[in-house]
Formats: sequence, C-alpha cells, structure tokens
Amino acid sequence: MPKARSINQNIHPKLLPDFRNMGTVLRIVLLVNGIALLGALSQAISFADTLGRFLQSSALMQPVLLCSLLLLYGLNPLLQRVKYWRGGLLAVATVVAITLLIDRLGGELFSAPNDDGLFRYFRHALESVALALVMLAYFRLRILVLFPAKDSARLQALQARIRPHFLFNTINAVLSIVRADPKRAEAALEDMADLFRVAMNEPRELVELNKEVALARQYLSIEALRMGERLKVHWDTQNMPPDALIPPLVLQPLLENAVYHGIEPLAEGGTIEVKLYRNNDELHLEVGNPAQSRTAPRVAGNRMALSNIRERLSLLFDVEAQYQVESEDGHYHVHIRIPYVKERQHE
Repeated sequence: MPKARSINQNIHPKLLPDFRNMGTVLRIVLLVNGIALLGALSQAISFADTLGRFLQSSALMQPVLLCSLLLLYGLNPLLQRVKYWRGGLLAVATVVAITLLIDRLGGELFSAPNDDGLFRYFRHALESVALALVMLAYFRLRILVLFPAKDSARLQALQARIRPHFLFNTINAVLSIVRADPKRAEAALEDMADLFRVAMNEPRELVELNKEVALARQYLSIEALRMGERLKVHWDTQNMPPDALIPPLVLQPLLENAVYHGIEPLAEGGTIEVKLYRNNDELHLEVGNPAQSRTAPRVAGNRMALSNIRERLSLLFDVEAQYQVESEDGHYHVHIRIPYVKERQHE
C-alpha cells in the first residue's frame, strides 16, 4: 500500500507554485494583466491612450500567457520534483521560448513603429523574463508567509481538536460495560487509541480515504456504545475512490458534529447519511443529519468545527476546496469538494 504523502512545507518547502492549482492560475492571470495595465498607465497621456496601449500589449501577452500556462500545466510534475532553482529556470525558459515563438509567428503584428526586428525580440524576451521572475518571487514569498512555524502550530492545534466531552463520554461508556462485555470494552479503547494517534500525527499529512473512513467508523462505533439504537449511520461509498488522498480528521469532525449537534439532542435519535464519491477530478464528501429547529446552545461549537475544517482546506488546496452548509426543515447537510489527488508512482 502506498505511503501517505507528506506536504509539510516547513521540512521540504515546495517554493515553486503548483501550476495545476486553479488559485495559482487565477493569481497569475490577474497579476500579469495588472502589471500590464500599470505599465500602460505609466506611459499613457490619457485614459483612451491607456486603453490603447493595454490592448496593444495584450495582443502578444494573452496568447503567451495562455500557452505558457498550458505548457507549465503539463510540466508541473517535473517542476515539483526538481530543485527550486532548476524548476524556476525551466519555467522562465518556457515562458521566453513561447514568447519568441509567438512573436515570430505574429510577424509585424507585434512590432512597434520604427522597431528594429532583433531589438523587438530582445525587448519581448526581456519583458517575459521580468514577468516570470516577478511571478516566481511572488509565489515564493506567498508560500513562505503562509507556511511558517506559527501556521504549522496552528494547523496542528486545529487537526488535534477533538472535544474533551468525547474523551469523558468514551471512558464512562467503557466503564459501564467493562464487566459485562470486556472484549467490547477493549475494542472501544483500541478504537479510541487509534483516533487519538491520528490526531497527534504530523500536520499537513495526506492519508488514503479508505483509512479515513475506517477511522470514522471506529469513532462511530465508540459513540454507539452510549447511544445504542438511537444512532444509525447509512454509508454510501459505492463510488468512493479508496486511493484518494485527503487531510486526516476531516470526516471525523463532521460526524462528531452530526452526533453532538444532531442525533444526541433528539430523544428518538436519527440516521446520519454519509456519501463519498468522485466526480471527474473532484472528491465529494457529504454528511447529513436530522437536527432540531432550535439548537442555539450548540450552534457556536458547530460553526467553530466548520471554520477549522475550512481553514485547513484553504491552506492546503486554496480556492479549489469548497464547502456548502444547508440547514432547513429539520435537516443539516455539509458538502465538501476538494481536488481528487492520489499517489503518483512515477512523479
């Protein structure tokens, strides 16, 4: 079985941007166009002249930008494997080569009045080098700012956040059956040990989805000790990709919320619906549960758990991670989407 992939940026920081990440692509497009607009403003004498200069520079810039992003998307696995300076040099060389190729194919379309041919190529190549270096410097600085030691400590605190009441309830439940059913009590303690062992793991560790599901089932079996028939769970994992990699303890807090905020306050209990599936390049995690219409005392804890999950996913997947929360008609539903990532043997 493949090992979990570590993405600990403090030990081995990947300072090159991930060119397959939608957030990275959007930032590059906005920054490059922003720099081009600023350059047009610095040379223009009026608003109309600014627009004209910007459109003139965009004639070459947009095709180069699009082709560079497409090629860097394909080269991304190689860029992530090599050393930073080699990857950066390859990225810059790619942009320059595409610039000169499109400039050559465009002929006089990209030349300014009284522009010498060789100087035009030199100027455009120099501009592409400058823009590429600015982008690399921006993403390097952004990664260093987002993942210092203080954020590592904060992520570890978020990851290890298991409510104290769960520990006390588990101990009480085990004590209640330790004489009548010692094997079941021993199994519950082993499940609890596994759960806390994962909570103490290194932050920013990606684990296989099937392991996360197994851990979630262990958690629910512990809760079933004290809730009995009041707690029912329906798993829909028919289309679940077991090789998908996700951050640990994402599913378990959702289930803990469903138990604590949804099932436990209901005298008759209820059923937690869990659906895990892949849709194209996205992994979907859905958890739904019945809920009382008035749950004011517990809403704050509910929001805190979701906020912690949202922060972890944002740091790991940027804008490619999305979550939706719906609460209506006595039903609570959480839907999380993250990129489908699996262990790549040859990258």
